[in-house]
Amino acid sequence: MNNDEIELTLSANVNLLSVQSEEERKMSPRCGTGAFPSVPALKEMIALVKGVLFPNFLERRRTSAQMRVYYIGEGVERIFSILSKEILHALCFDHELSEGETKAEARRLALGFIDKLPEIKRLLYRDVEAMYNNDPAVDNYGEVILSYPVVQAMVHYRVAHALLQIGIPVIPRILTEFAHSATGIDINPGAQIGEYFAIDHGTGVVIGETCIIGNHVTLYQGVTLGAKNFTLDSNGHPVNTPRHPIIEDNVTIYSNSSILGRITVGEGSVIGGNVWLTYSVPPGSRILQRKAVSSTFTDGAGI
Repeated sequence: MNNDEIELTLSANVNLLSVQSEEERKMSPRCGTGAFPSVPALKEMIALVKGVLFPNFLERRRTSAQMRVYYIGEGVERIFSILSKEILHALCFDHELSEGETKAEARRLALGFIDKLPEIKRLLYRDVEAMYNNDPAVDNYGEVILSYPVVQAMVHYRVAHALLQIGIPVIPRILTEFAHSATGIDINPGAQIGEYFAIDHGTGVVIGETCIIGNHVTLYQGVTLGAKNFTLDSNGHPVNTPRHPIIEDNVTIYSNSSILGRITVGEGSVIGGNVWLTYSVPPGSRILQRKAVSSTFTDGAGI
């Protein structure tokens, strides 16, 4: 194959790829600016949030109360700066608006998130306390903050949930998926989770968008709080209706259990491991897997 043939093939395919397909057009930003939220910028932003919320553990430059104020102030200002820009891109991505129309709105929303940081911090320290008190294998709070995957998952979830609450599109799901890929814990930012929440081990945990979880709830690895089925519209598309469980206060759900549908697990209940639950249970319930049944197969029976 000579150079002319190579150039011809390359040029022909470049021309084909340069034409925007109908599918690509449908998936592109509505405002047509080509602006997307930046994944590297959002990773920097969430790292800054962690440093601001856990400065004693994640930032060694702080040596005095005065330096702590300086460091946190610098971090908060940088968070605001990044978020203002990325929210602008998210709004353009999700709405048919010009960049000029959304710039002031993006700054307003970013400031609204900054107002939520003190409450996010309070909730996260309660989550750390819950994990510390639920795991006899942990020696101190620092071990939980620095090494437990639930802390990373909950930082991302609580930040993403706060952003979603004030009306920011796209970015919340990006943030929770960062944690999902790193920890195996998949929490939709739309889920409502109370305080003092613990996930032990965590791998494979799934918490759906419309799930409501109370206070002092503990989950173990592999738990799914999911939907049993979906309501479809006239075009066959799923409708976003409440479809995930309500878990009341002081509930423990052990490993690999699936709680499905818009059902309620009453306060103080314990759901054992490997349970498949699709109906509501009253407060104080104890739901355990049935004992295994031993059977003998003869003459092809049961096959």
